[in-house]
Amino acid sequence: MILAGDIGGTKAQFALFERGAHPRSPVSEDRLPTAGSPSLDAIVREFLARSGAKPERVVLGIAGPVSDNACITTNLPWHVDGNAMSESLGVPVTLLNDLEATAWGLQTLGSSDLVPLQPGTPSTGNRALIAAGTGLGEAMLMRDGETWRPLASEGGHSDFGPRDSLEDELLHWLRGKYGRVSYERILSGPGLADLYRFFREVRRGDEPAEVALRFDRADQPAAVVTETALDGSCGRSRLVLERFVRIYGAEAGNLALKALALGGVFVGGGIAPRMLPALTGGGFVRAFFEKGRLSPVLTRIPIWVVLDSRTAVWGAAVRALADPH
Repeated sequence: MILAGDIGGTKAQFALFERGAHPRSPVSEDRLPTAGSPSLDAIVREFLARSGAKPERVVLGIAGPVSDNACITTNLPWHVDGNAMSESLGVPVTLLNDLEATAWGLQTLGSSDLVPLQPGTPSTGNRALIAAGTGLGEAMLMRDGETWRPLASEGGHSDFGPRDSLEDELLHWLRGKYGRVSYERILSGPGLADLYRFFREVRRGDEPAEVALRFDRADQPAAVVTETALDGSCGRSRLVLERFVRIYGAEAGNLALKALALGGVFVGGGIAPRMLPALTGGGFVRAFFEKGRLSPVLTRIPIWVVLDSRTAVWGAAVRALADPH
């Protein structure tokens, strides 16, 4: 039995597989909250107790930089040591960056799992993956013969680059709140909520009183922004979502240039499927290819939104099932 998992800032998804199974054909699956949990070891033990499973190998994608099979998580107060977990659980434990795991999982997806944003001109070049959720993850996939080899990245923490006067103001506002400002400070669930707060402060768009109350009382205010933008009930939310999408497209284009991702760019994470109508509206793609002299290169690159929220689990399974031991 193989255990594969995706450990995010708010939840952990687990799946059990028989040796030799297809990486999208688990025996069982479960989801557990990560926020408030003392450690990854404790969450894995809880899953194993609930499932009654005794896996022979564990591979987990985790949100944060992984080095020497260890990770200090970015959005959780954990220092995870995969080798120590191996000793504690009595089974080999391998940690992968969560976007590296997602990148491995892309090979398992079919056309029904993807929504095209730009057809581009398909090529055999490199690929790239960007995913906004609790944080912002990025990965590159280097062309290696007939396959693509994922490379982990923490590019979501690179410096935010404003593109107009409003984004200059946004940078100044975020700098006052956080000091240094990365793309993750905007392109994430918490970032979307902060973007709404900024628009409120600079008085952009109409905000109905009932929406203001919902936003202020919500445990997940970003969900209120997305919902009220898409249903047309809040002008401010609509402007916020439009700006979020444009910044998302711009950073996806930055990543595509860095990877020279002529083989395509994938937009993953939990946020994209929830705001799909906004992503398909054209703002994302326009910001993606507005790169001056390199714009003609960007228009050639296919872009897809990944709909399957378990792609990182499938990727962890790909790695686990490929190990002959």
